[in-house]
Amino acid sequence: MSSYVGVVVSDQELQSHFTQVELRSLKSKFVSARTQSGRVTVGDLPSIFKGLKAFNELFDENEIKAILAESHDNMDQEIDFEGFLRAHMNLHARATAKEGGPKSSSSFLKAATTTVHHAINESERASYVQHINGYLAEDKFLKQFLPIDPASDQLFDLAKDGVLLCKLINVAVPGTIDERAINTKKVLNPWERNENHTLALNSAKAIGCTVVNIGTQDLVEGRPHLVLGLISQIIKIQMLADLNLKKTPQLLELLEDDKDVEELISLPPEKVLLKWMNFHLKKAGYEKQVTNFSSDVKDGEAYACLLNALAPELAGPAIAANDPTERAKVILEQAEKLDCKTYLTPKDIVEGSPNLNLAFVAQIFQHRNGLNADTTKTSYAEMMTDDDQTSREERCFRMWINSLGIATHVNNLFEDIRNGWVLLEVLDKVSPGSVNWKQATKPPIQMPFRKVENCNQVIKIGKELNFSLVNVAGNDIVQGNKKLLLAFLWQLMRFTMLQLLKNLRSHSQGKEITDADILNWANNKVKKAKRTSQMDSFKDKNLSNGIFFLDLLTAVEPRVVNWSLVTKGETDEDKKMNATYIISVARKLGCSIYLLPEDIIEVNQKMILILTASIMYWSLQKHYETITPEATSPEAGENQTNTDLANEVSDLAIDDNTAS
Repeated sequence: MSSYVGVVVSDQELQSHFTQVELRSLKSKFVSARTQSGRVTVGDLPSIFKGLKAFNELFDENEIKAILAESHDNMDQEIDFEGFLRAHMNLHARATAKEGGPKSSSSFLKAATTTVHHAINESERASYVQHINGYLAEDKFLKQFLPIDPASDQLFDLAKDGVLLCKLINVAVPGTIDERAINTKKVLNPWERNENHTLALNSAKAIGCTVVNIGTQDLVEGRPHLVLGLISQIIKIQMLADLNLKKTPQLLELLEDDKDVEELISLPPEKVLLKWMNFHLKKAGYEKQVTNFSSDVKDGEAYACLLNALAPELAGPAIAANDPTERAKVILEQAEKLDCKTYLTPKDIVEGSPNLNLAFVAQIFQHRNGLNADTTKTSYAEMMTDDDQTSREERCFRMWINSLGIATHVNNLFEDIRNGWVLLEVLDKVSPGSVNWKQATKPPIQMPFRKVENCNQVIKIGKELNFSLVNVAGNDIVQGNKKLLLAFLWQLMRFTMLQLLKNLRSHSQGKEITDADILNWANNKVKKAKRTSQMDSFKDKNLSNGIFFLDLLTAVEPRVVNWSLVTKGETDEDKKMNATYIISVARKLGCSIYLLPEDIIEVNQKMILILTASIMYWSLQKHYETITPEATSPEAGENQTNTDLANEVSDLAIDDNTAS
């Protein structure tokens, strides 16, 4: 598993300042510069650092050179990788000072991963530990390690093997990970540990977590701020799972006008929770509006009013208490009578801890939402539900977009991309420089024609990338044509995957990658591994039993499939077991995929192609990273890599009809 061997720095204190993702990126920059000229000098650093996103808007090359000159007398002095990292740290400190100091954030959505010291919120740690102790107490494997002591570092030590994170993901979104794919034993070797963390990270992405700056080595090391950041996101997804019309159609009661339903659909879950809270507070005569889960709830008055409105039979004297701490105590006692798992303390309410208060309100919603089932409105909500395949594709593309690390978080795909901005962000990510930002309008957009302008540019770029967009205009996106949107996003995802493969294959001086190449590569790989299955096309109905993909995964990494767990795939249940196992094994290997077992069972042609391409990309990438300039001379490493890749993709058919 060469892709996930961490970058090791001899100076442990220096290494502790960087995540593994940052180290791998910086090592790549350093090795690339050294390969070009044979060595890296201090004088080479300004142009390298200027090309990094963290610095390019803050410094020009002369400023970087002046900063480096303060600690290096000779700009021709050769510098090693550790010296490169120290120079980066020094420049980062200057960048932080220039921006006005580090900005602290305690967001459920994104874990901070900058190279500064990270303070741990002890209340949040205690809350997450209680959550884990409560929900995983009966887990067959983890119960031997539970309960965790919230006052110790036991949580971070337990997280180092990856089992805890995998199990927690399955609590948040049941069935995400096939637990047969988790390596569960008391002592794991490094390969098994990395497999678990790779599975956890790829599965976390697949349920909507932001893991852009987290690597497996960061989790192996048990970095507290990264572990807590990931756990907080997983728990948030669990807590807010019912805050949508599909799960809770009674939410339509929050609307004064049926025309507002689109707005409700596009709101992120935490905003829906605020809307629900204010709905009940207004009915109860509470005059203030709650706009956040921090300063607006710290006095406890809104909580007291909400609980009295939802559970009048348990109405308590909390609102009459003069001391906010005493009021908070009564509130928590009242919530416990509703069977709410109150993992926060009166102090957390009074201090306005946003994450813990959000979780508290979500608990109240789960146990007593106070909404009535209006049959007229409920049937309206059911009419809006898409068919299963459309829903699965919406989920797949939404999770994929959110995994790219763009600035905007997509909550509802069909609503959030209609103004064109998100699509422009994605296009700029997968095809850098393709977007003319001077002609784009950032949300919120008041003028409808500005949305059309954004979407017209999306269509224009799509045509430049050779997407099939006959008789399609920007207004079609603005109007939310679901069939068209899914078709565009499919072409965008396929383009991205083919570009990744093309970039690897460029080292073998090959042609453009086609669907047929992917098909033939997979069949050749399975045949060379002396397996008997084959794939006639990406819509071959024989694929539904999953055997071909298990053969392919075995071909690219013989250790990854446990064949004693594989069924013959003859019954629907057996097919489901194989499909679930395939997805978890592929993620464990290192593939970022967003399909569901049903996509394999029903042989969804588009998702089958992406699954195959993802496995191909991992396999080719493994060959490319097996021999690095660190192990041999740059020329020898490059030549060997080219030979490996050429062997992998040589003699592939060029007839695209093969893949139809």
